[in-house]
Amino acid sequence: MHLGGRAGYAALMTEASSKPFAVVTGASSGIGRELAGQFAEHGFDLLIAAEDDGINTVGAEWQQQGVVVEHAQVDLADRVGVEELNDRIKAGGRPVDAVAINAGIGSGGDFARQTDLDTELTLVDLNVRSAVHLAKLVSGPMVERGCGRILFTGSIAGTMPGPFEAVYAASKAFIGSFSEALRNELSDTGVTVTVLMPGPTETNFFERADMADTKVGAGSKDSAYEVARQGFEALMAGAASVVAGSTKNKVQAAVAQVVPDKLTAQMHRSMAEPGSADR
Repeated sequence: MHLGGRAGYAALMTEASSKPFAVVTGASSGIGRELAGQFAEHGFDLLIAAEDDGINTVGAEWQQQGVVVEHAQVDLADRVGVEELNDRIKAGGRPVDAVAINAGIGSGGDFARQTDLDTELTLVDLNVRSAVHLAKLVSGPMVERGCGRILFTGSIAGTMPGPFEAVYAASKAFIGSFSEALRNELSDTGVTVTVLMPGPTETNFFERADMADTKVGAGSKDSAYEVARQGFEALMAGAASVVAGSTKNKVQAAVAQVVPDKLTAQMHRSMAEPGSADR
């Protein structure tokens, strides 16, 4: 069912136009891949995107079940990549019924003495700037139609200061604030905005973020499938947010609302400090 090029993509989208259509970023692995699976299971056709070439092999099983899955290998940390993804969306000629703005990376370590600036600036570009950029491009047409669903992947890390994940936690705090503000602005438009807030999850996040030797990196984690399932259900229910995964995550998020930042920062430090897995 895969046709190459924009003409082929447009033909595929037209072919299945009776189904709702979803876009999922960061879908080559982890929570993003499981989110795409949730949309596929519930009758959506898909445009899935990621920077790595693994995205091109995702979704074969869904295609066998009659789901149209188109792949976009784009670097969303680059403005051009976001525009290219939007071009692919428009080429299909179909309205976006739902978008999961999920692509993101982490970076662990001592900000002043250890971490790499280029990595952190790329993190800001991907986690923050590209989320704003893509939301800008898809929300306008949704408002014009009077319907649509937007899901941002945040994190419980965004509910507190994050020593040894300083830039990552700040990026997720931005997503939490941005999504709530956007939800308020769009409250009378028929467009809903939901933020998914997972805790530690079974993905390659901690290895990529150089945090395998931390207490949080080495500790127990939630299933990416379960996190995605809860996020999808919250999106479809029009909820403002969902703290997904274990009860521990919900407790941590609740505590962060009432405990002073100085204390939650120390709590985060104990989990994310390099070498803490052995303490």
